[in-house]
Amino acid sequence: MSEKFEPEVLARAEKQFTRPCDFMLSVARLEQLPEPELDEVAFAGRSNVGKSSLINALFNQKKLAKTSATPGRTQQLNFFDFDNKLYLVDLPGYGYAKAPENLVKQWQQMLKTYLRGRPNLRRVFLMIDSRHGLKKDDLDIMKMLDECAVAYQIILTKIDKISAQELQKIYDKTLSELKNHPAGLNDILATSAEKKLGLEVLKAEICSLM
Repeated sequence: MSEKFEPEVLARAEKQFTRPCDFMLSVARLEQLPEPELDEVAFAGRSNVGKSSLINALFNQKKLAKTSATPGRTQQLNFFDFDNKLYLVDLPGYGYAKAPENLVKQWQQMLKTYLRGRPNLRRVFLMIDSRHGLKKDDLDIMKMLDECAVAYQIILTKIDKISAQELQKIYDKTLSELKNHPAGLNDILATSAEKKLGLEVLKAEICSLM
């Protein structure tokens, strides 16, 4: 797993993440997007992957990103201003079977248009549940990111829920699949929001894009 950051880089990133990160706005239509004045990174993943929990854990705030007992509740692009240096974007969850088909298509179209037309988007962090690995919906999003030529990095979530041996198997399988995806970075991150595992490396990754 990733060990590319020196201790002093991790320490600087940890300090940066004590700086303010504030909710800006929710975007339901692309014309509502804020001006691309800052670089931005986006977080994507299936509706039950723990996306909001991980964002909250990064900033040690319980209610920065809204979590819900009902997967698929986040249906908009939620923007956060990180210390006036970077926009963080929580993208709508995908792959939730109970979502109406027309709503799913609407999400997909908005996501594709956003990805193709956002010049300041530096990276998408694609979250994958380590207990399940890549699903068809994840592969579809990876294909979309490839087509849009948007660099993305996979984050395995909830690693506290599986054994080290199982995690290694998922890691290896995911890395093998990434060879088929030109926009995907081969540096996979592994995290647990609940146990705060791997957050220091993710923080350093985000800070490297600021």
